Amino acid sequence: MFSRAFRVRSNTAIKGSDRRKLRADVAAAFPHFSAEQLAEFIPNKEELNVIKIYSHKGEALTVYMNHRNPILFEIEKTLYPTVYTLWLYPDLLPAFSTWPPVLQKLAGGADLMLPGVVVPSSGFPQVERGALCAVTLLGNRAPVAVAVATMSTAEMLAAGMKGKGFAVLHTYMDHLWEYGDKSCPPTLAPLVTDSAEKESAEDEEEMEKKEPIISFSTDPLQHVDVGDLSLKEQDSCAVLMGTEGLEESRAAETAQDANAEVQREAEDSRTPQEQMDALFNQCFFHALKCKVKKSDLPLLTSTFLRSHMFSCCPAGQQLDIKKSSYKKFSKFLQCMQQQRILQVKELNKGVESIVEVDWKHPDIKAFAVPEGFSSASAAQDSKSEDREQAYHAPEIIPLYGVSTKMIPLFQESGHRKGSILSSSEVRNIIINYVKTNELVDETNKNFVRVNAVLCDCLLDKSEQDEISKLKWDDLLSRCLEQLQPLHQVTFFGQDPIVRKGNIEPIDITIAQRSSNKKVTIIKNLELYGLDPQCVANILQQKVQASATITPVPGTKDRVQVQIQGNQIHHLAKMLLEEYQLPRKYIQGLEKAPKLGRKK
Repeated sequence: MFSRAFRVRSNTAIKGSDRRKLRADVAAAFPHFSAEQLAEFIPNKEELNVIKIYSHKGEALTVYMNHRNPILFEIEKTLYPTVYTLWLYPDLLPAFSTWPPVLQKLAGGADLMLPGVVVPSSGFPQVERGALCAVTLLGNRAPVAVAVATMSTAEMLAAGMKGKGFAVLHTYMDHLWEYGDKSCPPTLAPLVTDSAEKESAEDEEEMEKKEPIISFSTDPLQHVDVGDLSLKEQDSCAVLMGTEGLEESRAAETAQDANAEVQREAEDSRTPQEQMDALFNQCFFHALKCKVKKSDLPLLTSTFLRSHMFSCCPAGQQLDIKKSSYKKFSKFLQCMQQQRILQVKELNKGVESIVEVDWKHPDIKAFAVPEGFSSASAAQDSKSEDREQAYHAPEIIPLYGVSTKMIPLFQESGHRKGSILSSSEVRNIIINYVKTNELVDETNKNFVRVNAVLCDCLLDKSEQDEISKLKWDDLLSRCLEQLQPLHQVTFFGQDPIVRKGNIEPIDITIAQRSSNKKVTIIKNLELYGLDPQCVANILQQKVQASATITPVPGTKDRVQVQIQGNQIHHLAKMLLEEYQLPRKYIQGLEKAPKLGRKK
C-alpha cells in the first residue's frame, strides 16, 4: 500500500475531543494495551498530528503522527499500527517469521506467501482469517511488516503451507516508514519458551561442531575453508579448533582469514539501496570539496546535482535518487542540512537553492578524493563542457485542481476540493458524468443538455436562463476555465513538483540604457532549472559582451541576467536548439533585430 509515494492532503494538530476518541478507538482495536501503555501511546499533552493522504492508487487514508513518527494509519475506519509502534510494543500482534531476503520483496509491494513463512517447533499462533498480524525476520522479534491473514492457522496447515498467507499493508523501508525518522528495527531476542525448541537448538549446535570434525579427520579433500563459512559456522569452527587443541599459529591465521572474509562479506552484503546511499554521500562531499566555490552561492539544487555531483560519479556507476533510501534529492539535502553541512532555502517559489556551505565541517575536511579523479585544468574544462550538455529540459504538464464551485460536478467520481487532475482525466470525468446522467441531446449528439449541476458550475447568472445546451468543446473548455490552474514540473533525476497557477515563461525584454545603448534582460530562468550565472557565463563567451546578474526589481530573492546589446538571436538558439525548451515557454523572441543587408 505504501510501496509508492503518497500525496499529503492536509496535516493538522489533533483536538482534545478527537484525542480522547482516538484513545478509545485504540483501546477497542488493541485490547492487549494496558491503561499505562495506552496513556503513553496517546499522551494528553504532547503534540499529536493527523494527516490526510492519498495513496498512489487514489485511496484516502489517515495517518496519526507522534514524535515525528507515524504511529497508526486508518483505512475504512480500521486502525493499523506502524512498524514504529510495533518496535515499542513487539507483542501487540500475533507474529509470523520469514527469511531476511524476503523483506526486500515485501517492501516492494509483494504479499507474503506461505512457503516463505518459517514454521517454528512450538507451532504457529492461532489466528483467524482477516486477523491483523505482524511479520518478523528469523532471529529478531522486532516486526518489519504489518499484514492481514488471508487464511486461518488451521487453513494454512491444511493447505500444506502453499498459497498466499498474508496481505501486506505496510513494511519497514516503505514510504510510510520514510515519512518518520527512518530509524532501523531494534534487535529483540526471540522468546524461547518451548523446551523442545531449546533442545533442537542445542542439537543443531552439536551437529555444527561434529560436521567439521568429520571433514577434518576423514578426507583431506573436504577440508573446510573458514572463509567460505557463514558467521555462525565460523564461530563454531573457531570453537572446535580451540577444543581440539590446534596449533596457535594455525588458529591465528584462520582467525585472520575469517576477519578479512567477514569484512568483505559486510561490504558485499550491502543492499543496492545502501550502496546508492553511499554513492550519493561520496559524490556529495566530493562536489563540495572540489567543485563548488563560495562565489557560486546561491546555487540551485538542481544545478548542484546535475553539474557538480554527476561529474563526481565514478566511471561505470550512475546516481539514481529513486534507488536510494531518500527517494527525493530534497530529502537528501535536508538530511545534510540537519548535520549542519549546508543550508538550503527556497529563494523562489518552488525552487530551492544552496545558500551556505560549512567548508570547515569535519566530514568535508575528512573526505578523501577517490583515486582516478584529476584536478587538472584541462579536466575541469572538459567537465564544464559536459555540464553544458548535461542540461535536460524539464517536463511540464498542466494540471487542474477542483475548486469549490466545481465540487458538485466532480464528487460523483470520488474527487473533493483540491483534488489534482490532468486535462485527460477532467475530460473523462465530464464524459462519464454526461453519459451516466443521460445528458447527450437525442436530436443532435454534438450537444449536451445542461442540467442543474452543469448550470450552477459552468454558466454565469446572465446565461442560466438563456442556454439550455452546450457543444462538447464548449462544455470542456468552460469546465477547464472554472478549475484552479496548476502545473507539474519534473526535472531530470528528481521527483515531480506541483505548483499553483500556470508556469511563468522565460521573459526576454530589451531595455534602453544611457547613450542609446540596448541591453537584453532575461528573467525566470530558475523556474526551468537553469542557473542564471551559468547562462550569463555561456552568453558572455558566445557573444563577447558583458553579462551580469542583477536583482529583479520589486523582489528580494529573484535575479535576472542582463547582457549588452540585443542578443535575442543567440539566446533563442541556445534555449530552443541547445536546451530544447518548447517555444511556448519563452516570451519575447519576436523582439529579435531584423537581419538586413549591409550596404
